[in-house]
Amino acid sequence: MRAENLKTEYMRDPIGLGIPCPRLSWTCSGGKRQTAYEIKYSVGGEPSRSSGKVESSAMFAFPDFESKSREHITWRLRLWDENGEADDWSESASYEMGLLEQSDFHALWIDPELECDPKLHKPASYLKKSFALTAEEANAPLRLYATAHGLYEIYLNGQRAGNFVLAPGSSSYDKLLNVQTVDVSGLLREGENELLAILGDGWYRSCSGVDGDRNLYGEDLALWLQLESGGKPILCTDESWLASQSGPLRENDMQQGEVVDARLESIGDWHGVTVRDYGTENFSCSNSVPITEHERFAGKLLTTPKGERVLDFGQNLAGFVEFSLTAREGQTLTLSCGETLDENGNFTQENFQDRKRHKEGGTRQQLIYTCREGLNRCKTRFAIFGFRYAKVETDIDLSGAEFAAVAVYSDMEQLSRFDCGREDVNKLFSNCVWSQKGNFCDVPTDCPTRERAAWTGDMGVFAPTGLALMDCTGVIRRWLGECRLNQYGDGRIANIAPRNNRPSFFSGLLAGSVGWGDACIIVPWALYEHTGDKRILEENYAMMCRWLAYLESRAGKKPLGKLLSRDELEKYTLDTGIDYGEWCEPDVEAQNAMRTPQPKVATAYYAASARRLAEIAAILGKDKDAEKYRTIGEKAREAFRRLALTEGRIVSERQAEFVRAISFGLLEPDEVQPAADTLAALVNKCGKHLNTGFLSTPGLCPTLADNGHTETAYDLLLQDTQPSWLYEVRRGATTIWEVWNGIDENGVPHESLNHYSKGAVAGWLISGVCGIRLNKGRLTLCPKPDKRLGHAKAEMLSPCGRIVSAWRYEGETVKYHFEIPANLGAAVILPDGRELELEAGCYDL
Repeated sequence: MRAENLKTEYMRDPIGLGIPCPRLSWTCSGGKRQTAYEIKYSVGGEPSRSSGKVESSAMFAFPDFESKSREHITWRLRLWDENGEADDWSESASYEMGLLEQSDFHALWIDPELECDPKLHKPASYLKKSFALTAEEANAPLRLYATAHGLYEIYLNGQRAGNFVLAPGSSSYDKLLNVQTVDVSGLLREGENELLAILGDGWYRSCSGVDGDRNLYGEDLALWLQLESGGKPILCTDESWLASQSGPLRENDMQQGEVVDARLESIGDWHGVTVRDYGTENFSCSNSVPITEHERFAGKLLTTPKGERVLDFGQNLAGFVEFSLTAREGQTLTLSCGETLDENGNFTQENFQDRKRHKEGGTRQQLIYTCREGLNRCKTRFAIFGFRYAKVETDIDLSGAEFAAVAVYSDMEQLSRFDCGREDVNKLFSNCVWSQKGNFCDVPTDCPTRERAAWTGDMGVFAPTGLALMDCTGVIRRWLGECRLNQYGDGRIANIAPRNNRPSFFSGLLAGSVGWGDACIIVPWALYEHTGDKRILEENYAMMCRWLAYLESRAGKKPLGKLLSRDELEKYTLDTGIDYGEWCEPDVEAQNAMRTPQPKVATAYYAASARRLAEIAAILGKDKDAEKYRTIGEKAREAFRRLALTEGRIVSERQAEFVRAISFGLLEPDEVQPAADTLAALVNKCGKHLNTGFLSTPGLCPTLADNGHTETAYDLLLQDTQPSWLYEVRRGATTIWEVWNGIDENGVPHESLNHYSKGAVAGWLISGVCGIRLNKGRLTLCPKPDKRLGHAKAEMLSPCGRIVSAWRYEGETVKYHFEIPANLGAAVILPDGRELELEAGCYDL
């Protein structure tokens, strides 16, 4: 048995890590069961140290030592199988620590701008420093540590340092600022060297959110940089650096776009910088993957009915346009990016605009480029857009030009694949993956056009699916850190973290909305189920408890007519306040629903979160807390039942009422099946359409299929008229839409066309259609075939290894194929009632 897929803190060979005793993980190949492991470490090139033989089947471990700043650790391991035989040592993996102590930070903050008018979009700042290295310094390991107010790019002797973009990423800059570590060995030489840095506005001071707020974190730009050779600083930002605002990047804004003048590449007007006392107390290692460039799509030039020249890249994505063309000096090219064509086939950006709220009158998503003589190559540095199409305005001959759309997202590996006999369902799965790619950029956000807000509610409904689709553990975990940083003193969870607008109705008064705030419990639990890593529960436990305390305080507030009530269950009923509720239920006006107390929704979440928190407390050994939350959960469950049930039945025309009660475990065992039967009848009554909203739609198909109504779940999956997932596919979608009528039957586009939350249906394709369910290292395979698909296959690269579940109809017979990775068993539950226990291996049934 051999160890493979070695990772440190869910990453491959991370550099700049901030966790002194990180989680090391692996998967197994060959053999059936791992019975022991041994890990060897080499710290800083020193002789190896060993864990010794550890009798364990766990595919993770922690070093028995803590690492210090800058230390480089190489590790490898060997495994013993079920026969007690050891295999060869694995390939080596490594990790390197970042700067962990305040005493490690020697550089100074420098501000490159001479003046700052916060009302104007300003040129990018260029900073430079020449320096000399000895042969010993040039040949030693070279590390660059950097961060910024704004975004930065670094060049050493004309070569780019690092393959990441949009650094230092998105965060609550006043509370936490990520410092990147870059291995720049080989980019420097003995003698004279030059470092060039470029600074842009980024999340720090660009237009942000639907409101278009600017300068959210400050009006300055600033750079902090430290270059080290062999662990010793050899170059730091200080007052000796030079800066200029005369370079080619004349304006930059992440949302609005860039203005570039390629004629200005020879930069002049260098001037001094100002040292600022911004401090380093908020510095942090990111402990997550960087943002990088990924897929490229060639553009196809077309002419619209209005005579516009428009590039169609064939895929809605978040990223930028990269082009190469030959032009005369002074010719200009304007690219405006949008998600779709309008009902007449013309270019439009209107679907994602909110011109009344946006402080600059709308989102431009535009690159304006002035050419130099001859060959011109360009892509935006500090702006990314949500788009499939780009309108081209120019008098340049484009016959030899090349245009490509470049997808930009966190460096996440796709973990799951799905294929079936229906191409529209396969396309739906692809669309779900692409919406995750388009919205997971350092932290999970929504609609990369107008908003880019990291909503708690979106993650609450999507986390289990997102973890199955892509290797995003680090991305979600880092976002949870932002939730902790932005939690209010009274326990409310900010709806958006990090913040991307100034206080408003949505971000202020509605902070603490149930379903959204409950993500602080739902999401860590999803991570724990996926990884089995208890630390995730530990690091979020205080946030969870404070959130539940806030819900307790809400339950204690009563409407005027109940102030004198002595009914015990009133203390566990949330019947005041404003919540989003289901949000975006078909045929329900969201704004009206949001502005009224919604006691059934709120009390259901109170019960579910308390019961889950009791379970978490027990796992963490906090028995008193567990008992307390268990009592709250049961009392809130009783309060919900009194609100929602009449003689043991839910009486409602809204499917969400049934999904929530069943999936949250709020019904008695003998009440579940009748409720599921009524839910299926409601779906049929709606013409085999859903009428669930934002919170309950992800649970609709699983609730039906797991309670005897698989056929009805498939009816919903395969429905192709509004509202439905396949309606979007039928209308040409390449991502998941924000609203069910993103492009209506008349071809009119509405709202964002790239919004990942409803893509949670992809999770059911894996866990329901193909039945792959992995929970804390325990695998269940319970596929639910339907002849309308003909065949289906899901493949998932799980933390335990590669899992495959497939089925195929041959006449009236269903044939199954399962692949179970080494060191994992599976409970197999088939629709015909067979239940099997299988060990690692490949099986055809």
